Amino acid sequence: MIDSYEMTKLAVQALDGKKAREIRVLKIEKLSTLADYFVICSATSSTHVKTLADEVDRVLSLHGEPPLRSEGHRDCGWVLVDFGCVVVHIFLDETRKFYSLERL
Repeated sequence: MIDSYEMTKLAVQALDGKKAREIRVLKIEKLSTLADYFVICSATSSTHVKTLADEVDRVLSLHGEPPLRSEGHRDCGWVLVDFGCVVVHIFLDETRKFYSLERL
């Protein structure tokens, strides 16, 4: 089992390897009980959103950390992949601007 920091690094590497844009990591452990980290990135298309979600799922699963759940695959404007202590948010640009999670 790996810790939340290592999971976050693996998620960022997986996203970067598939050309995710504007990857941001928010350390939220002192602000929320939901997770230790949010990883937020943008994708160029709905196909890219799905590719990024699949890749982060694959990489962390290989390290023994499969997602607890994944939501948003239907419309692909925002996919959330929840690993418990790390939550990955993959957005299309317009959706990311609308929700603006970084401002929270």
